[in-house]
Formats: sequence, C-alpha cells, structure tokens
Amino acid sequence: MSKVLFIKASPLPNEVSRSSQVAETFMAEYKAKNPSDTVEELVLYNTEVPLLDLELMSAGRELQAGKAFTDLAPDVQKRLNAYNALTEQFLAADKYVFVFPLWNLGIPPLLKAYIDTFVVAGKSFRYTEHGPEALLKDKKAILIHGSGGIYSAGPTSSFTHGEPYLRTILQFIGINVVPSIFVEGIDHNPSKEAEIVAAAKAVAQESAAEF
Repeated sequence: MSKVLFIKASPLPNEVSRSSQVAETFMAEYKAKNPSDTVEELVLYNTEVPLLDLELMSAGRELQAGKAFTDLAPDVQKRLNAYNALTEQFLAADKYVFVFPLWNLGIPPLLKAYIDTFVVAGKSFRYTEHGPEALLKDKKAILIHGSGGIYSAGPTSSFTHGEPYLRTILQFIGINVVPSIFVEGIDHNPSKEAEIVAAAKAVAQESAAEF
C-alpha cells in the first residue's frame, strides 16, 4: 500500500483550470486501479505555506546555535511548526502528483515556497565530501502541467522554466519523475480546447494505470 500526496498549485477552481481537470481524471483512474492506497490532497492556495525569509532563516541559525525552540517568539514558533509540518508530510509520502500552471515561463510563487519546505538539507538530501546526496530514492512523482502556449517541444521549449525546473529539483532529492502530462496550446488555438483537454485526459488515464 502506498501513500500518495496530490499537490495542487493553482488558485483556479477545477471548472476553470484545464490542468486540474486532467489531474482529477488521473486521480480517479489511479484510485480505481489502486483502491488500497491512501491519497492525501494538498491545495497550496488553501494552505499556509511559510515563506523562507529572514525571520525563518535567522530562527534556524539560532536553533543550530543552541537556542531553545520555546525561546523563539510565538509567531516564529507558529511559522516554523507550519513549515516543518509540510516537510514531514512530504517525507511521509511514497508518490507525488503535482498539478501546476506555467506562469511567466516559471512556476507559481507559492509552489516555489512549498518546494523550499521539502528540499531541506539533512531531510531530503545531504551534503557529502563528494557533493550532494539524494535521500528520497524509493519514491516517484508525476507532473501535470498546464500552459497556454506549447513549451514541451519545439522552438519555444528552451524558454520555459516550469516543468523542467520542478522535474530537476525532484530528481535532485532522488525522486523518480515519470513522463509528464502536458495540457498546452489552448491559448494559441482556443477552438481546439475540448480536443486538447480530451487528449490530455486520455494520456492521464494511461499514465495512472502505470503509476
């Protein structure tokens, strides 16, 4: 039995977000094929995701220097508890399903803030004399990525820092990232929206059966 963490990184409701619609198709098929698995859904835009800022970084340095957690300011304790809870939730999962849009050739800022909660030295990777070592080697992920244009292939593929970045950072901590599902090109050709979404859903069903 596996624990799946379904991470939604779009503020749009499912009826508006095409990638979320495809992700729901993926999850429905996955659950049908793996009824004994546990699925936990994390909607980032409905979640407190603490930003890794000066306050948290300073608190981390103080704790490393020996300061007691209870001696930190109450609001800092609250933020660190929320941060650590997201770290532990991520580490406890076996599989990850990310659904996210391409924003200005990158990822939503809240997704980047979330990434910072689980790419943590000593938790998901560690430093060695030979370089960084991944610690999450028995886990896997799939990315379901939406974009108005086409960036998965062709002349604009080098422009995007969305799907390639998330794939790279997950591989950095040892996670096997299977082929991504792209929901793309609708803004270029709105008349083909239904066709594009249907094709992506078909891929999602096939991918879910093997995930």
